[in-house]
Amino acid sequence: MTVNLYNTGVSGLLASQQQLATTGNNIANVNTEGYTRQRAEQNATTGIYSGGNIIGSGTYIEDISRVYDQFSYKEQLLSQTSLSNADSLNVDLGQLDQVMTFSGGAINSSIESFYEAINSISDNPSDLGLRNMAISQAKILSDDLNAINDDLNQMVKSTNGEIVEIADHISDISVQIGNINEQILFSQHSVQGQPNDLLDARDNLVNELSQYTSVNTIVDSLGVMTVMIGDGATLVAGSTSLSVGVQAGDPDPNQTVLSIVGPNSAVYLNGSSVGGALAAKYEFRDEHVAEVQSEMNRIAMAISGTINDAQHSGLDLNNEEGQNFFTDINTPLLEQSRVFASSKNSGNSEATVTITDISKIPTDEFMVEYNGTNYIMTNLTDNSTLDLGTQGSINSNAMDTYGFQFNEESGTPQAGDVFIIKPAHNSAALMGVTLTQASGVAASSAIEVTASNTNKGGASVEITNVSSATDAQQYAKDNNLAVEIYETTSGSFEYRVYNSVTSADIISAASYVPGSGTTLQIPPSPAIAIFEIEVDGLPSGSSAAAPEIFSIADAFGTGNNGNSVALGLTQEQGILNGGKNSFTQGLSISTATVGSAAKSAELTESTAQALFTQAYNRNQSTSGVNLDEEAANLLKYQQAYQAASQIISTANTIFDTLLAAVR
Repeated sequence: MTVNLYNTGVSGLLASQQQLATTGNNIANVNTEGYTRQRAEQNATTGIYSGGNIIGSGTYIEDISRVYDQFSYKEQLLSQTSLSNADSLNVDLGQLDQVMTFSGGAINSSIESFYEAINSISDNPSDLGLRNMAISQAKILSDDLNAINDDLNQMVKSTNGEIVEIADHISDISVQIGNINEQILFSQHSVQGQPNDLLDARDNLVNELSQYTSVNTIVDSLGVMTVMIGDGATLVAGSTSLSVGVQAGDPDPNQTVLSIVGPNSAVYLNGSSVGGALAAKYEFRDEHVAEVQSEMNRIAMAISGTINDAQHSGLDLNNEEGQNFFTDINTPLLEQSRVFASSKNSGNSEATVTITDISKIPTDEFMVEYNGTNYIMTNLTDNSTLDLGTQGSINSNAMDTYGFQFNEESGTPQAGDVFIIKPAHNSAALMGVTLTQASGVAASSAIEVTASNTNKGGASVEITNVSSATDAQQYAKDNNLAVEIYETTSGSFEYRVYNSVTSADIISAASYVPGSGTTLQIPPSPAIAIFEIEVDGLPSGSSAAAPEIFSIADAFGTGNNGNSVALGLTQEQGILNGGKNSFTQGLSISTATVGSAAKSAELTESTAQALFTQAYNRNQSTSGVNLDEEAANLLKYQQAYQAASQIISTANTIFDTLLAAVR
């Protein structure tokens, strides 16, 4: 009996020791990041049959377990992934917003200064100093657009570098989790009880991993964890660790892609849906920066194309057609740079893209695939498709909606060949000022309309477009152009374009509706129009014998400012988005869009932080160390230890009494 009592006391003493040790370990690790509170699981030992009764024989510590709530832990992981995604996007969009605010403001000022110089030329067309000032301001404008393009390219490179760093971190974590899985498996075979420190270390690694990507885990009966990331791609399976690799994009090498890399193969990993900070980097690069780059390229293209077209409509001081002010938007280098051919193409076809209508150019990207017979173009934004026609016979009208033309240049395509089109690509990067001589600014209009002194009514003839200034000038000289407008019968009106010397019709008499503005091509279709005029208004002439007459003649003169005035008016002209927005409006919209996205990201980050804090606190309420609770446990187990010591002391006294009685 005494021996049993002694064993009972010793078991209580040992159990209390382990309870105290566990409590002390909790207290010592109260500030250890990722530490999970531990608890000694105490049970009674099997009783002993004695004197017809079963008498208890003490206690033992069955296991030291972690106080772990899987639900709250998973919730914390999900919240951590969302927070990291929101935080990364908030930081990156904040930087992009700063770039757009500063550089966008600089570009806007440069546009204003350039047009101020153009308007100054209108006041004094023959002043070479003012003309030189316009060329200088044009150089500043192109430099500003070059600079913002460089800034955006640097952002893409920096983001790609961060993607590589994150991929390397994920790969390192994968190796560490695999090693811990192996240690846990070994400990399960060699000792009893949970390897709590290893489990904590593994959970800490999973927590870190959840910052970079969404994580899902499965633990088997042996405690070995399988880790999956993104849409379910396996990263760790037991002790086998895979890595995340980054490869150059195809066909655009800057659009780097991810893959899960194993010993013998690699599987594509969708970066945009992988979650966490990694997905934020892809969203920032492929959506936000790409959209701004496309918009800056469109603005650069619109400025270059519009000003160049205006130059070609006028005459310089040497009575020659104005030449390009900025780099031609359809140089061979630009046309080639808009098309990216996949490295997997089996054919040797080379293609280019020519801009046909600046106002229709979208910010979308397109994929052209040759199916063996036809080229099929897909808008990668809305997935709409167009049949461009067969190899060697592309339908030039198919792409009118988008304002560009896909061209086969050389080689032969094979079925499955793919090309990516970025219609405005490199327009900002390659924009430059090509006009070097001040005399080359085309301030003078090539032709002008002069109303006859006999005109009494409200008829009007206006030159609306000139495609070639010298051709228009020569055509007007050669054909002695004149326009008659008159009322045939009450409420019916006609016009006629003719040679004022020979009276021969160039455009035969035809009716028009006043107020609707009838546009005429000169020379008329089917010839290529050199210029266009608009006929409108109410003439006073009541018959062909009494028309209102307008002559169209050469207008060149060093003091003529007609074309510089027209050039200045392009500042407010609707060019972008189907003619809805001017250059500065397009720039303002882009800047405002980035600012709105940055503000939205800031609010999202604040919300994500609050949700993570709630999830973290919920998890800590279960798994974290509470010092008040541990202090109470410390006192309880101390008293239990002292009481167990008294049991041993009592058993010892009884044993000594029995020995003394025997003597």
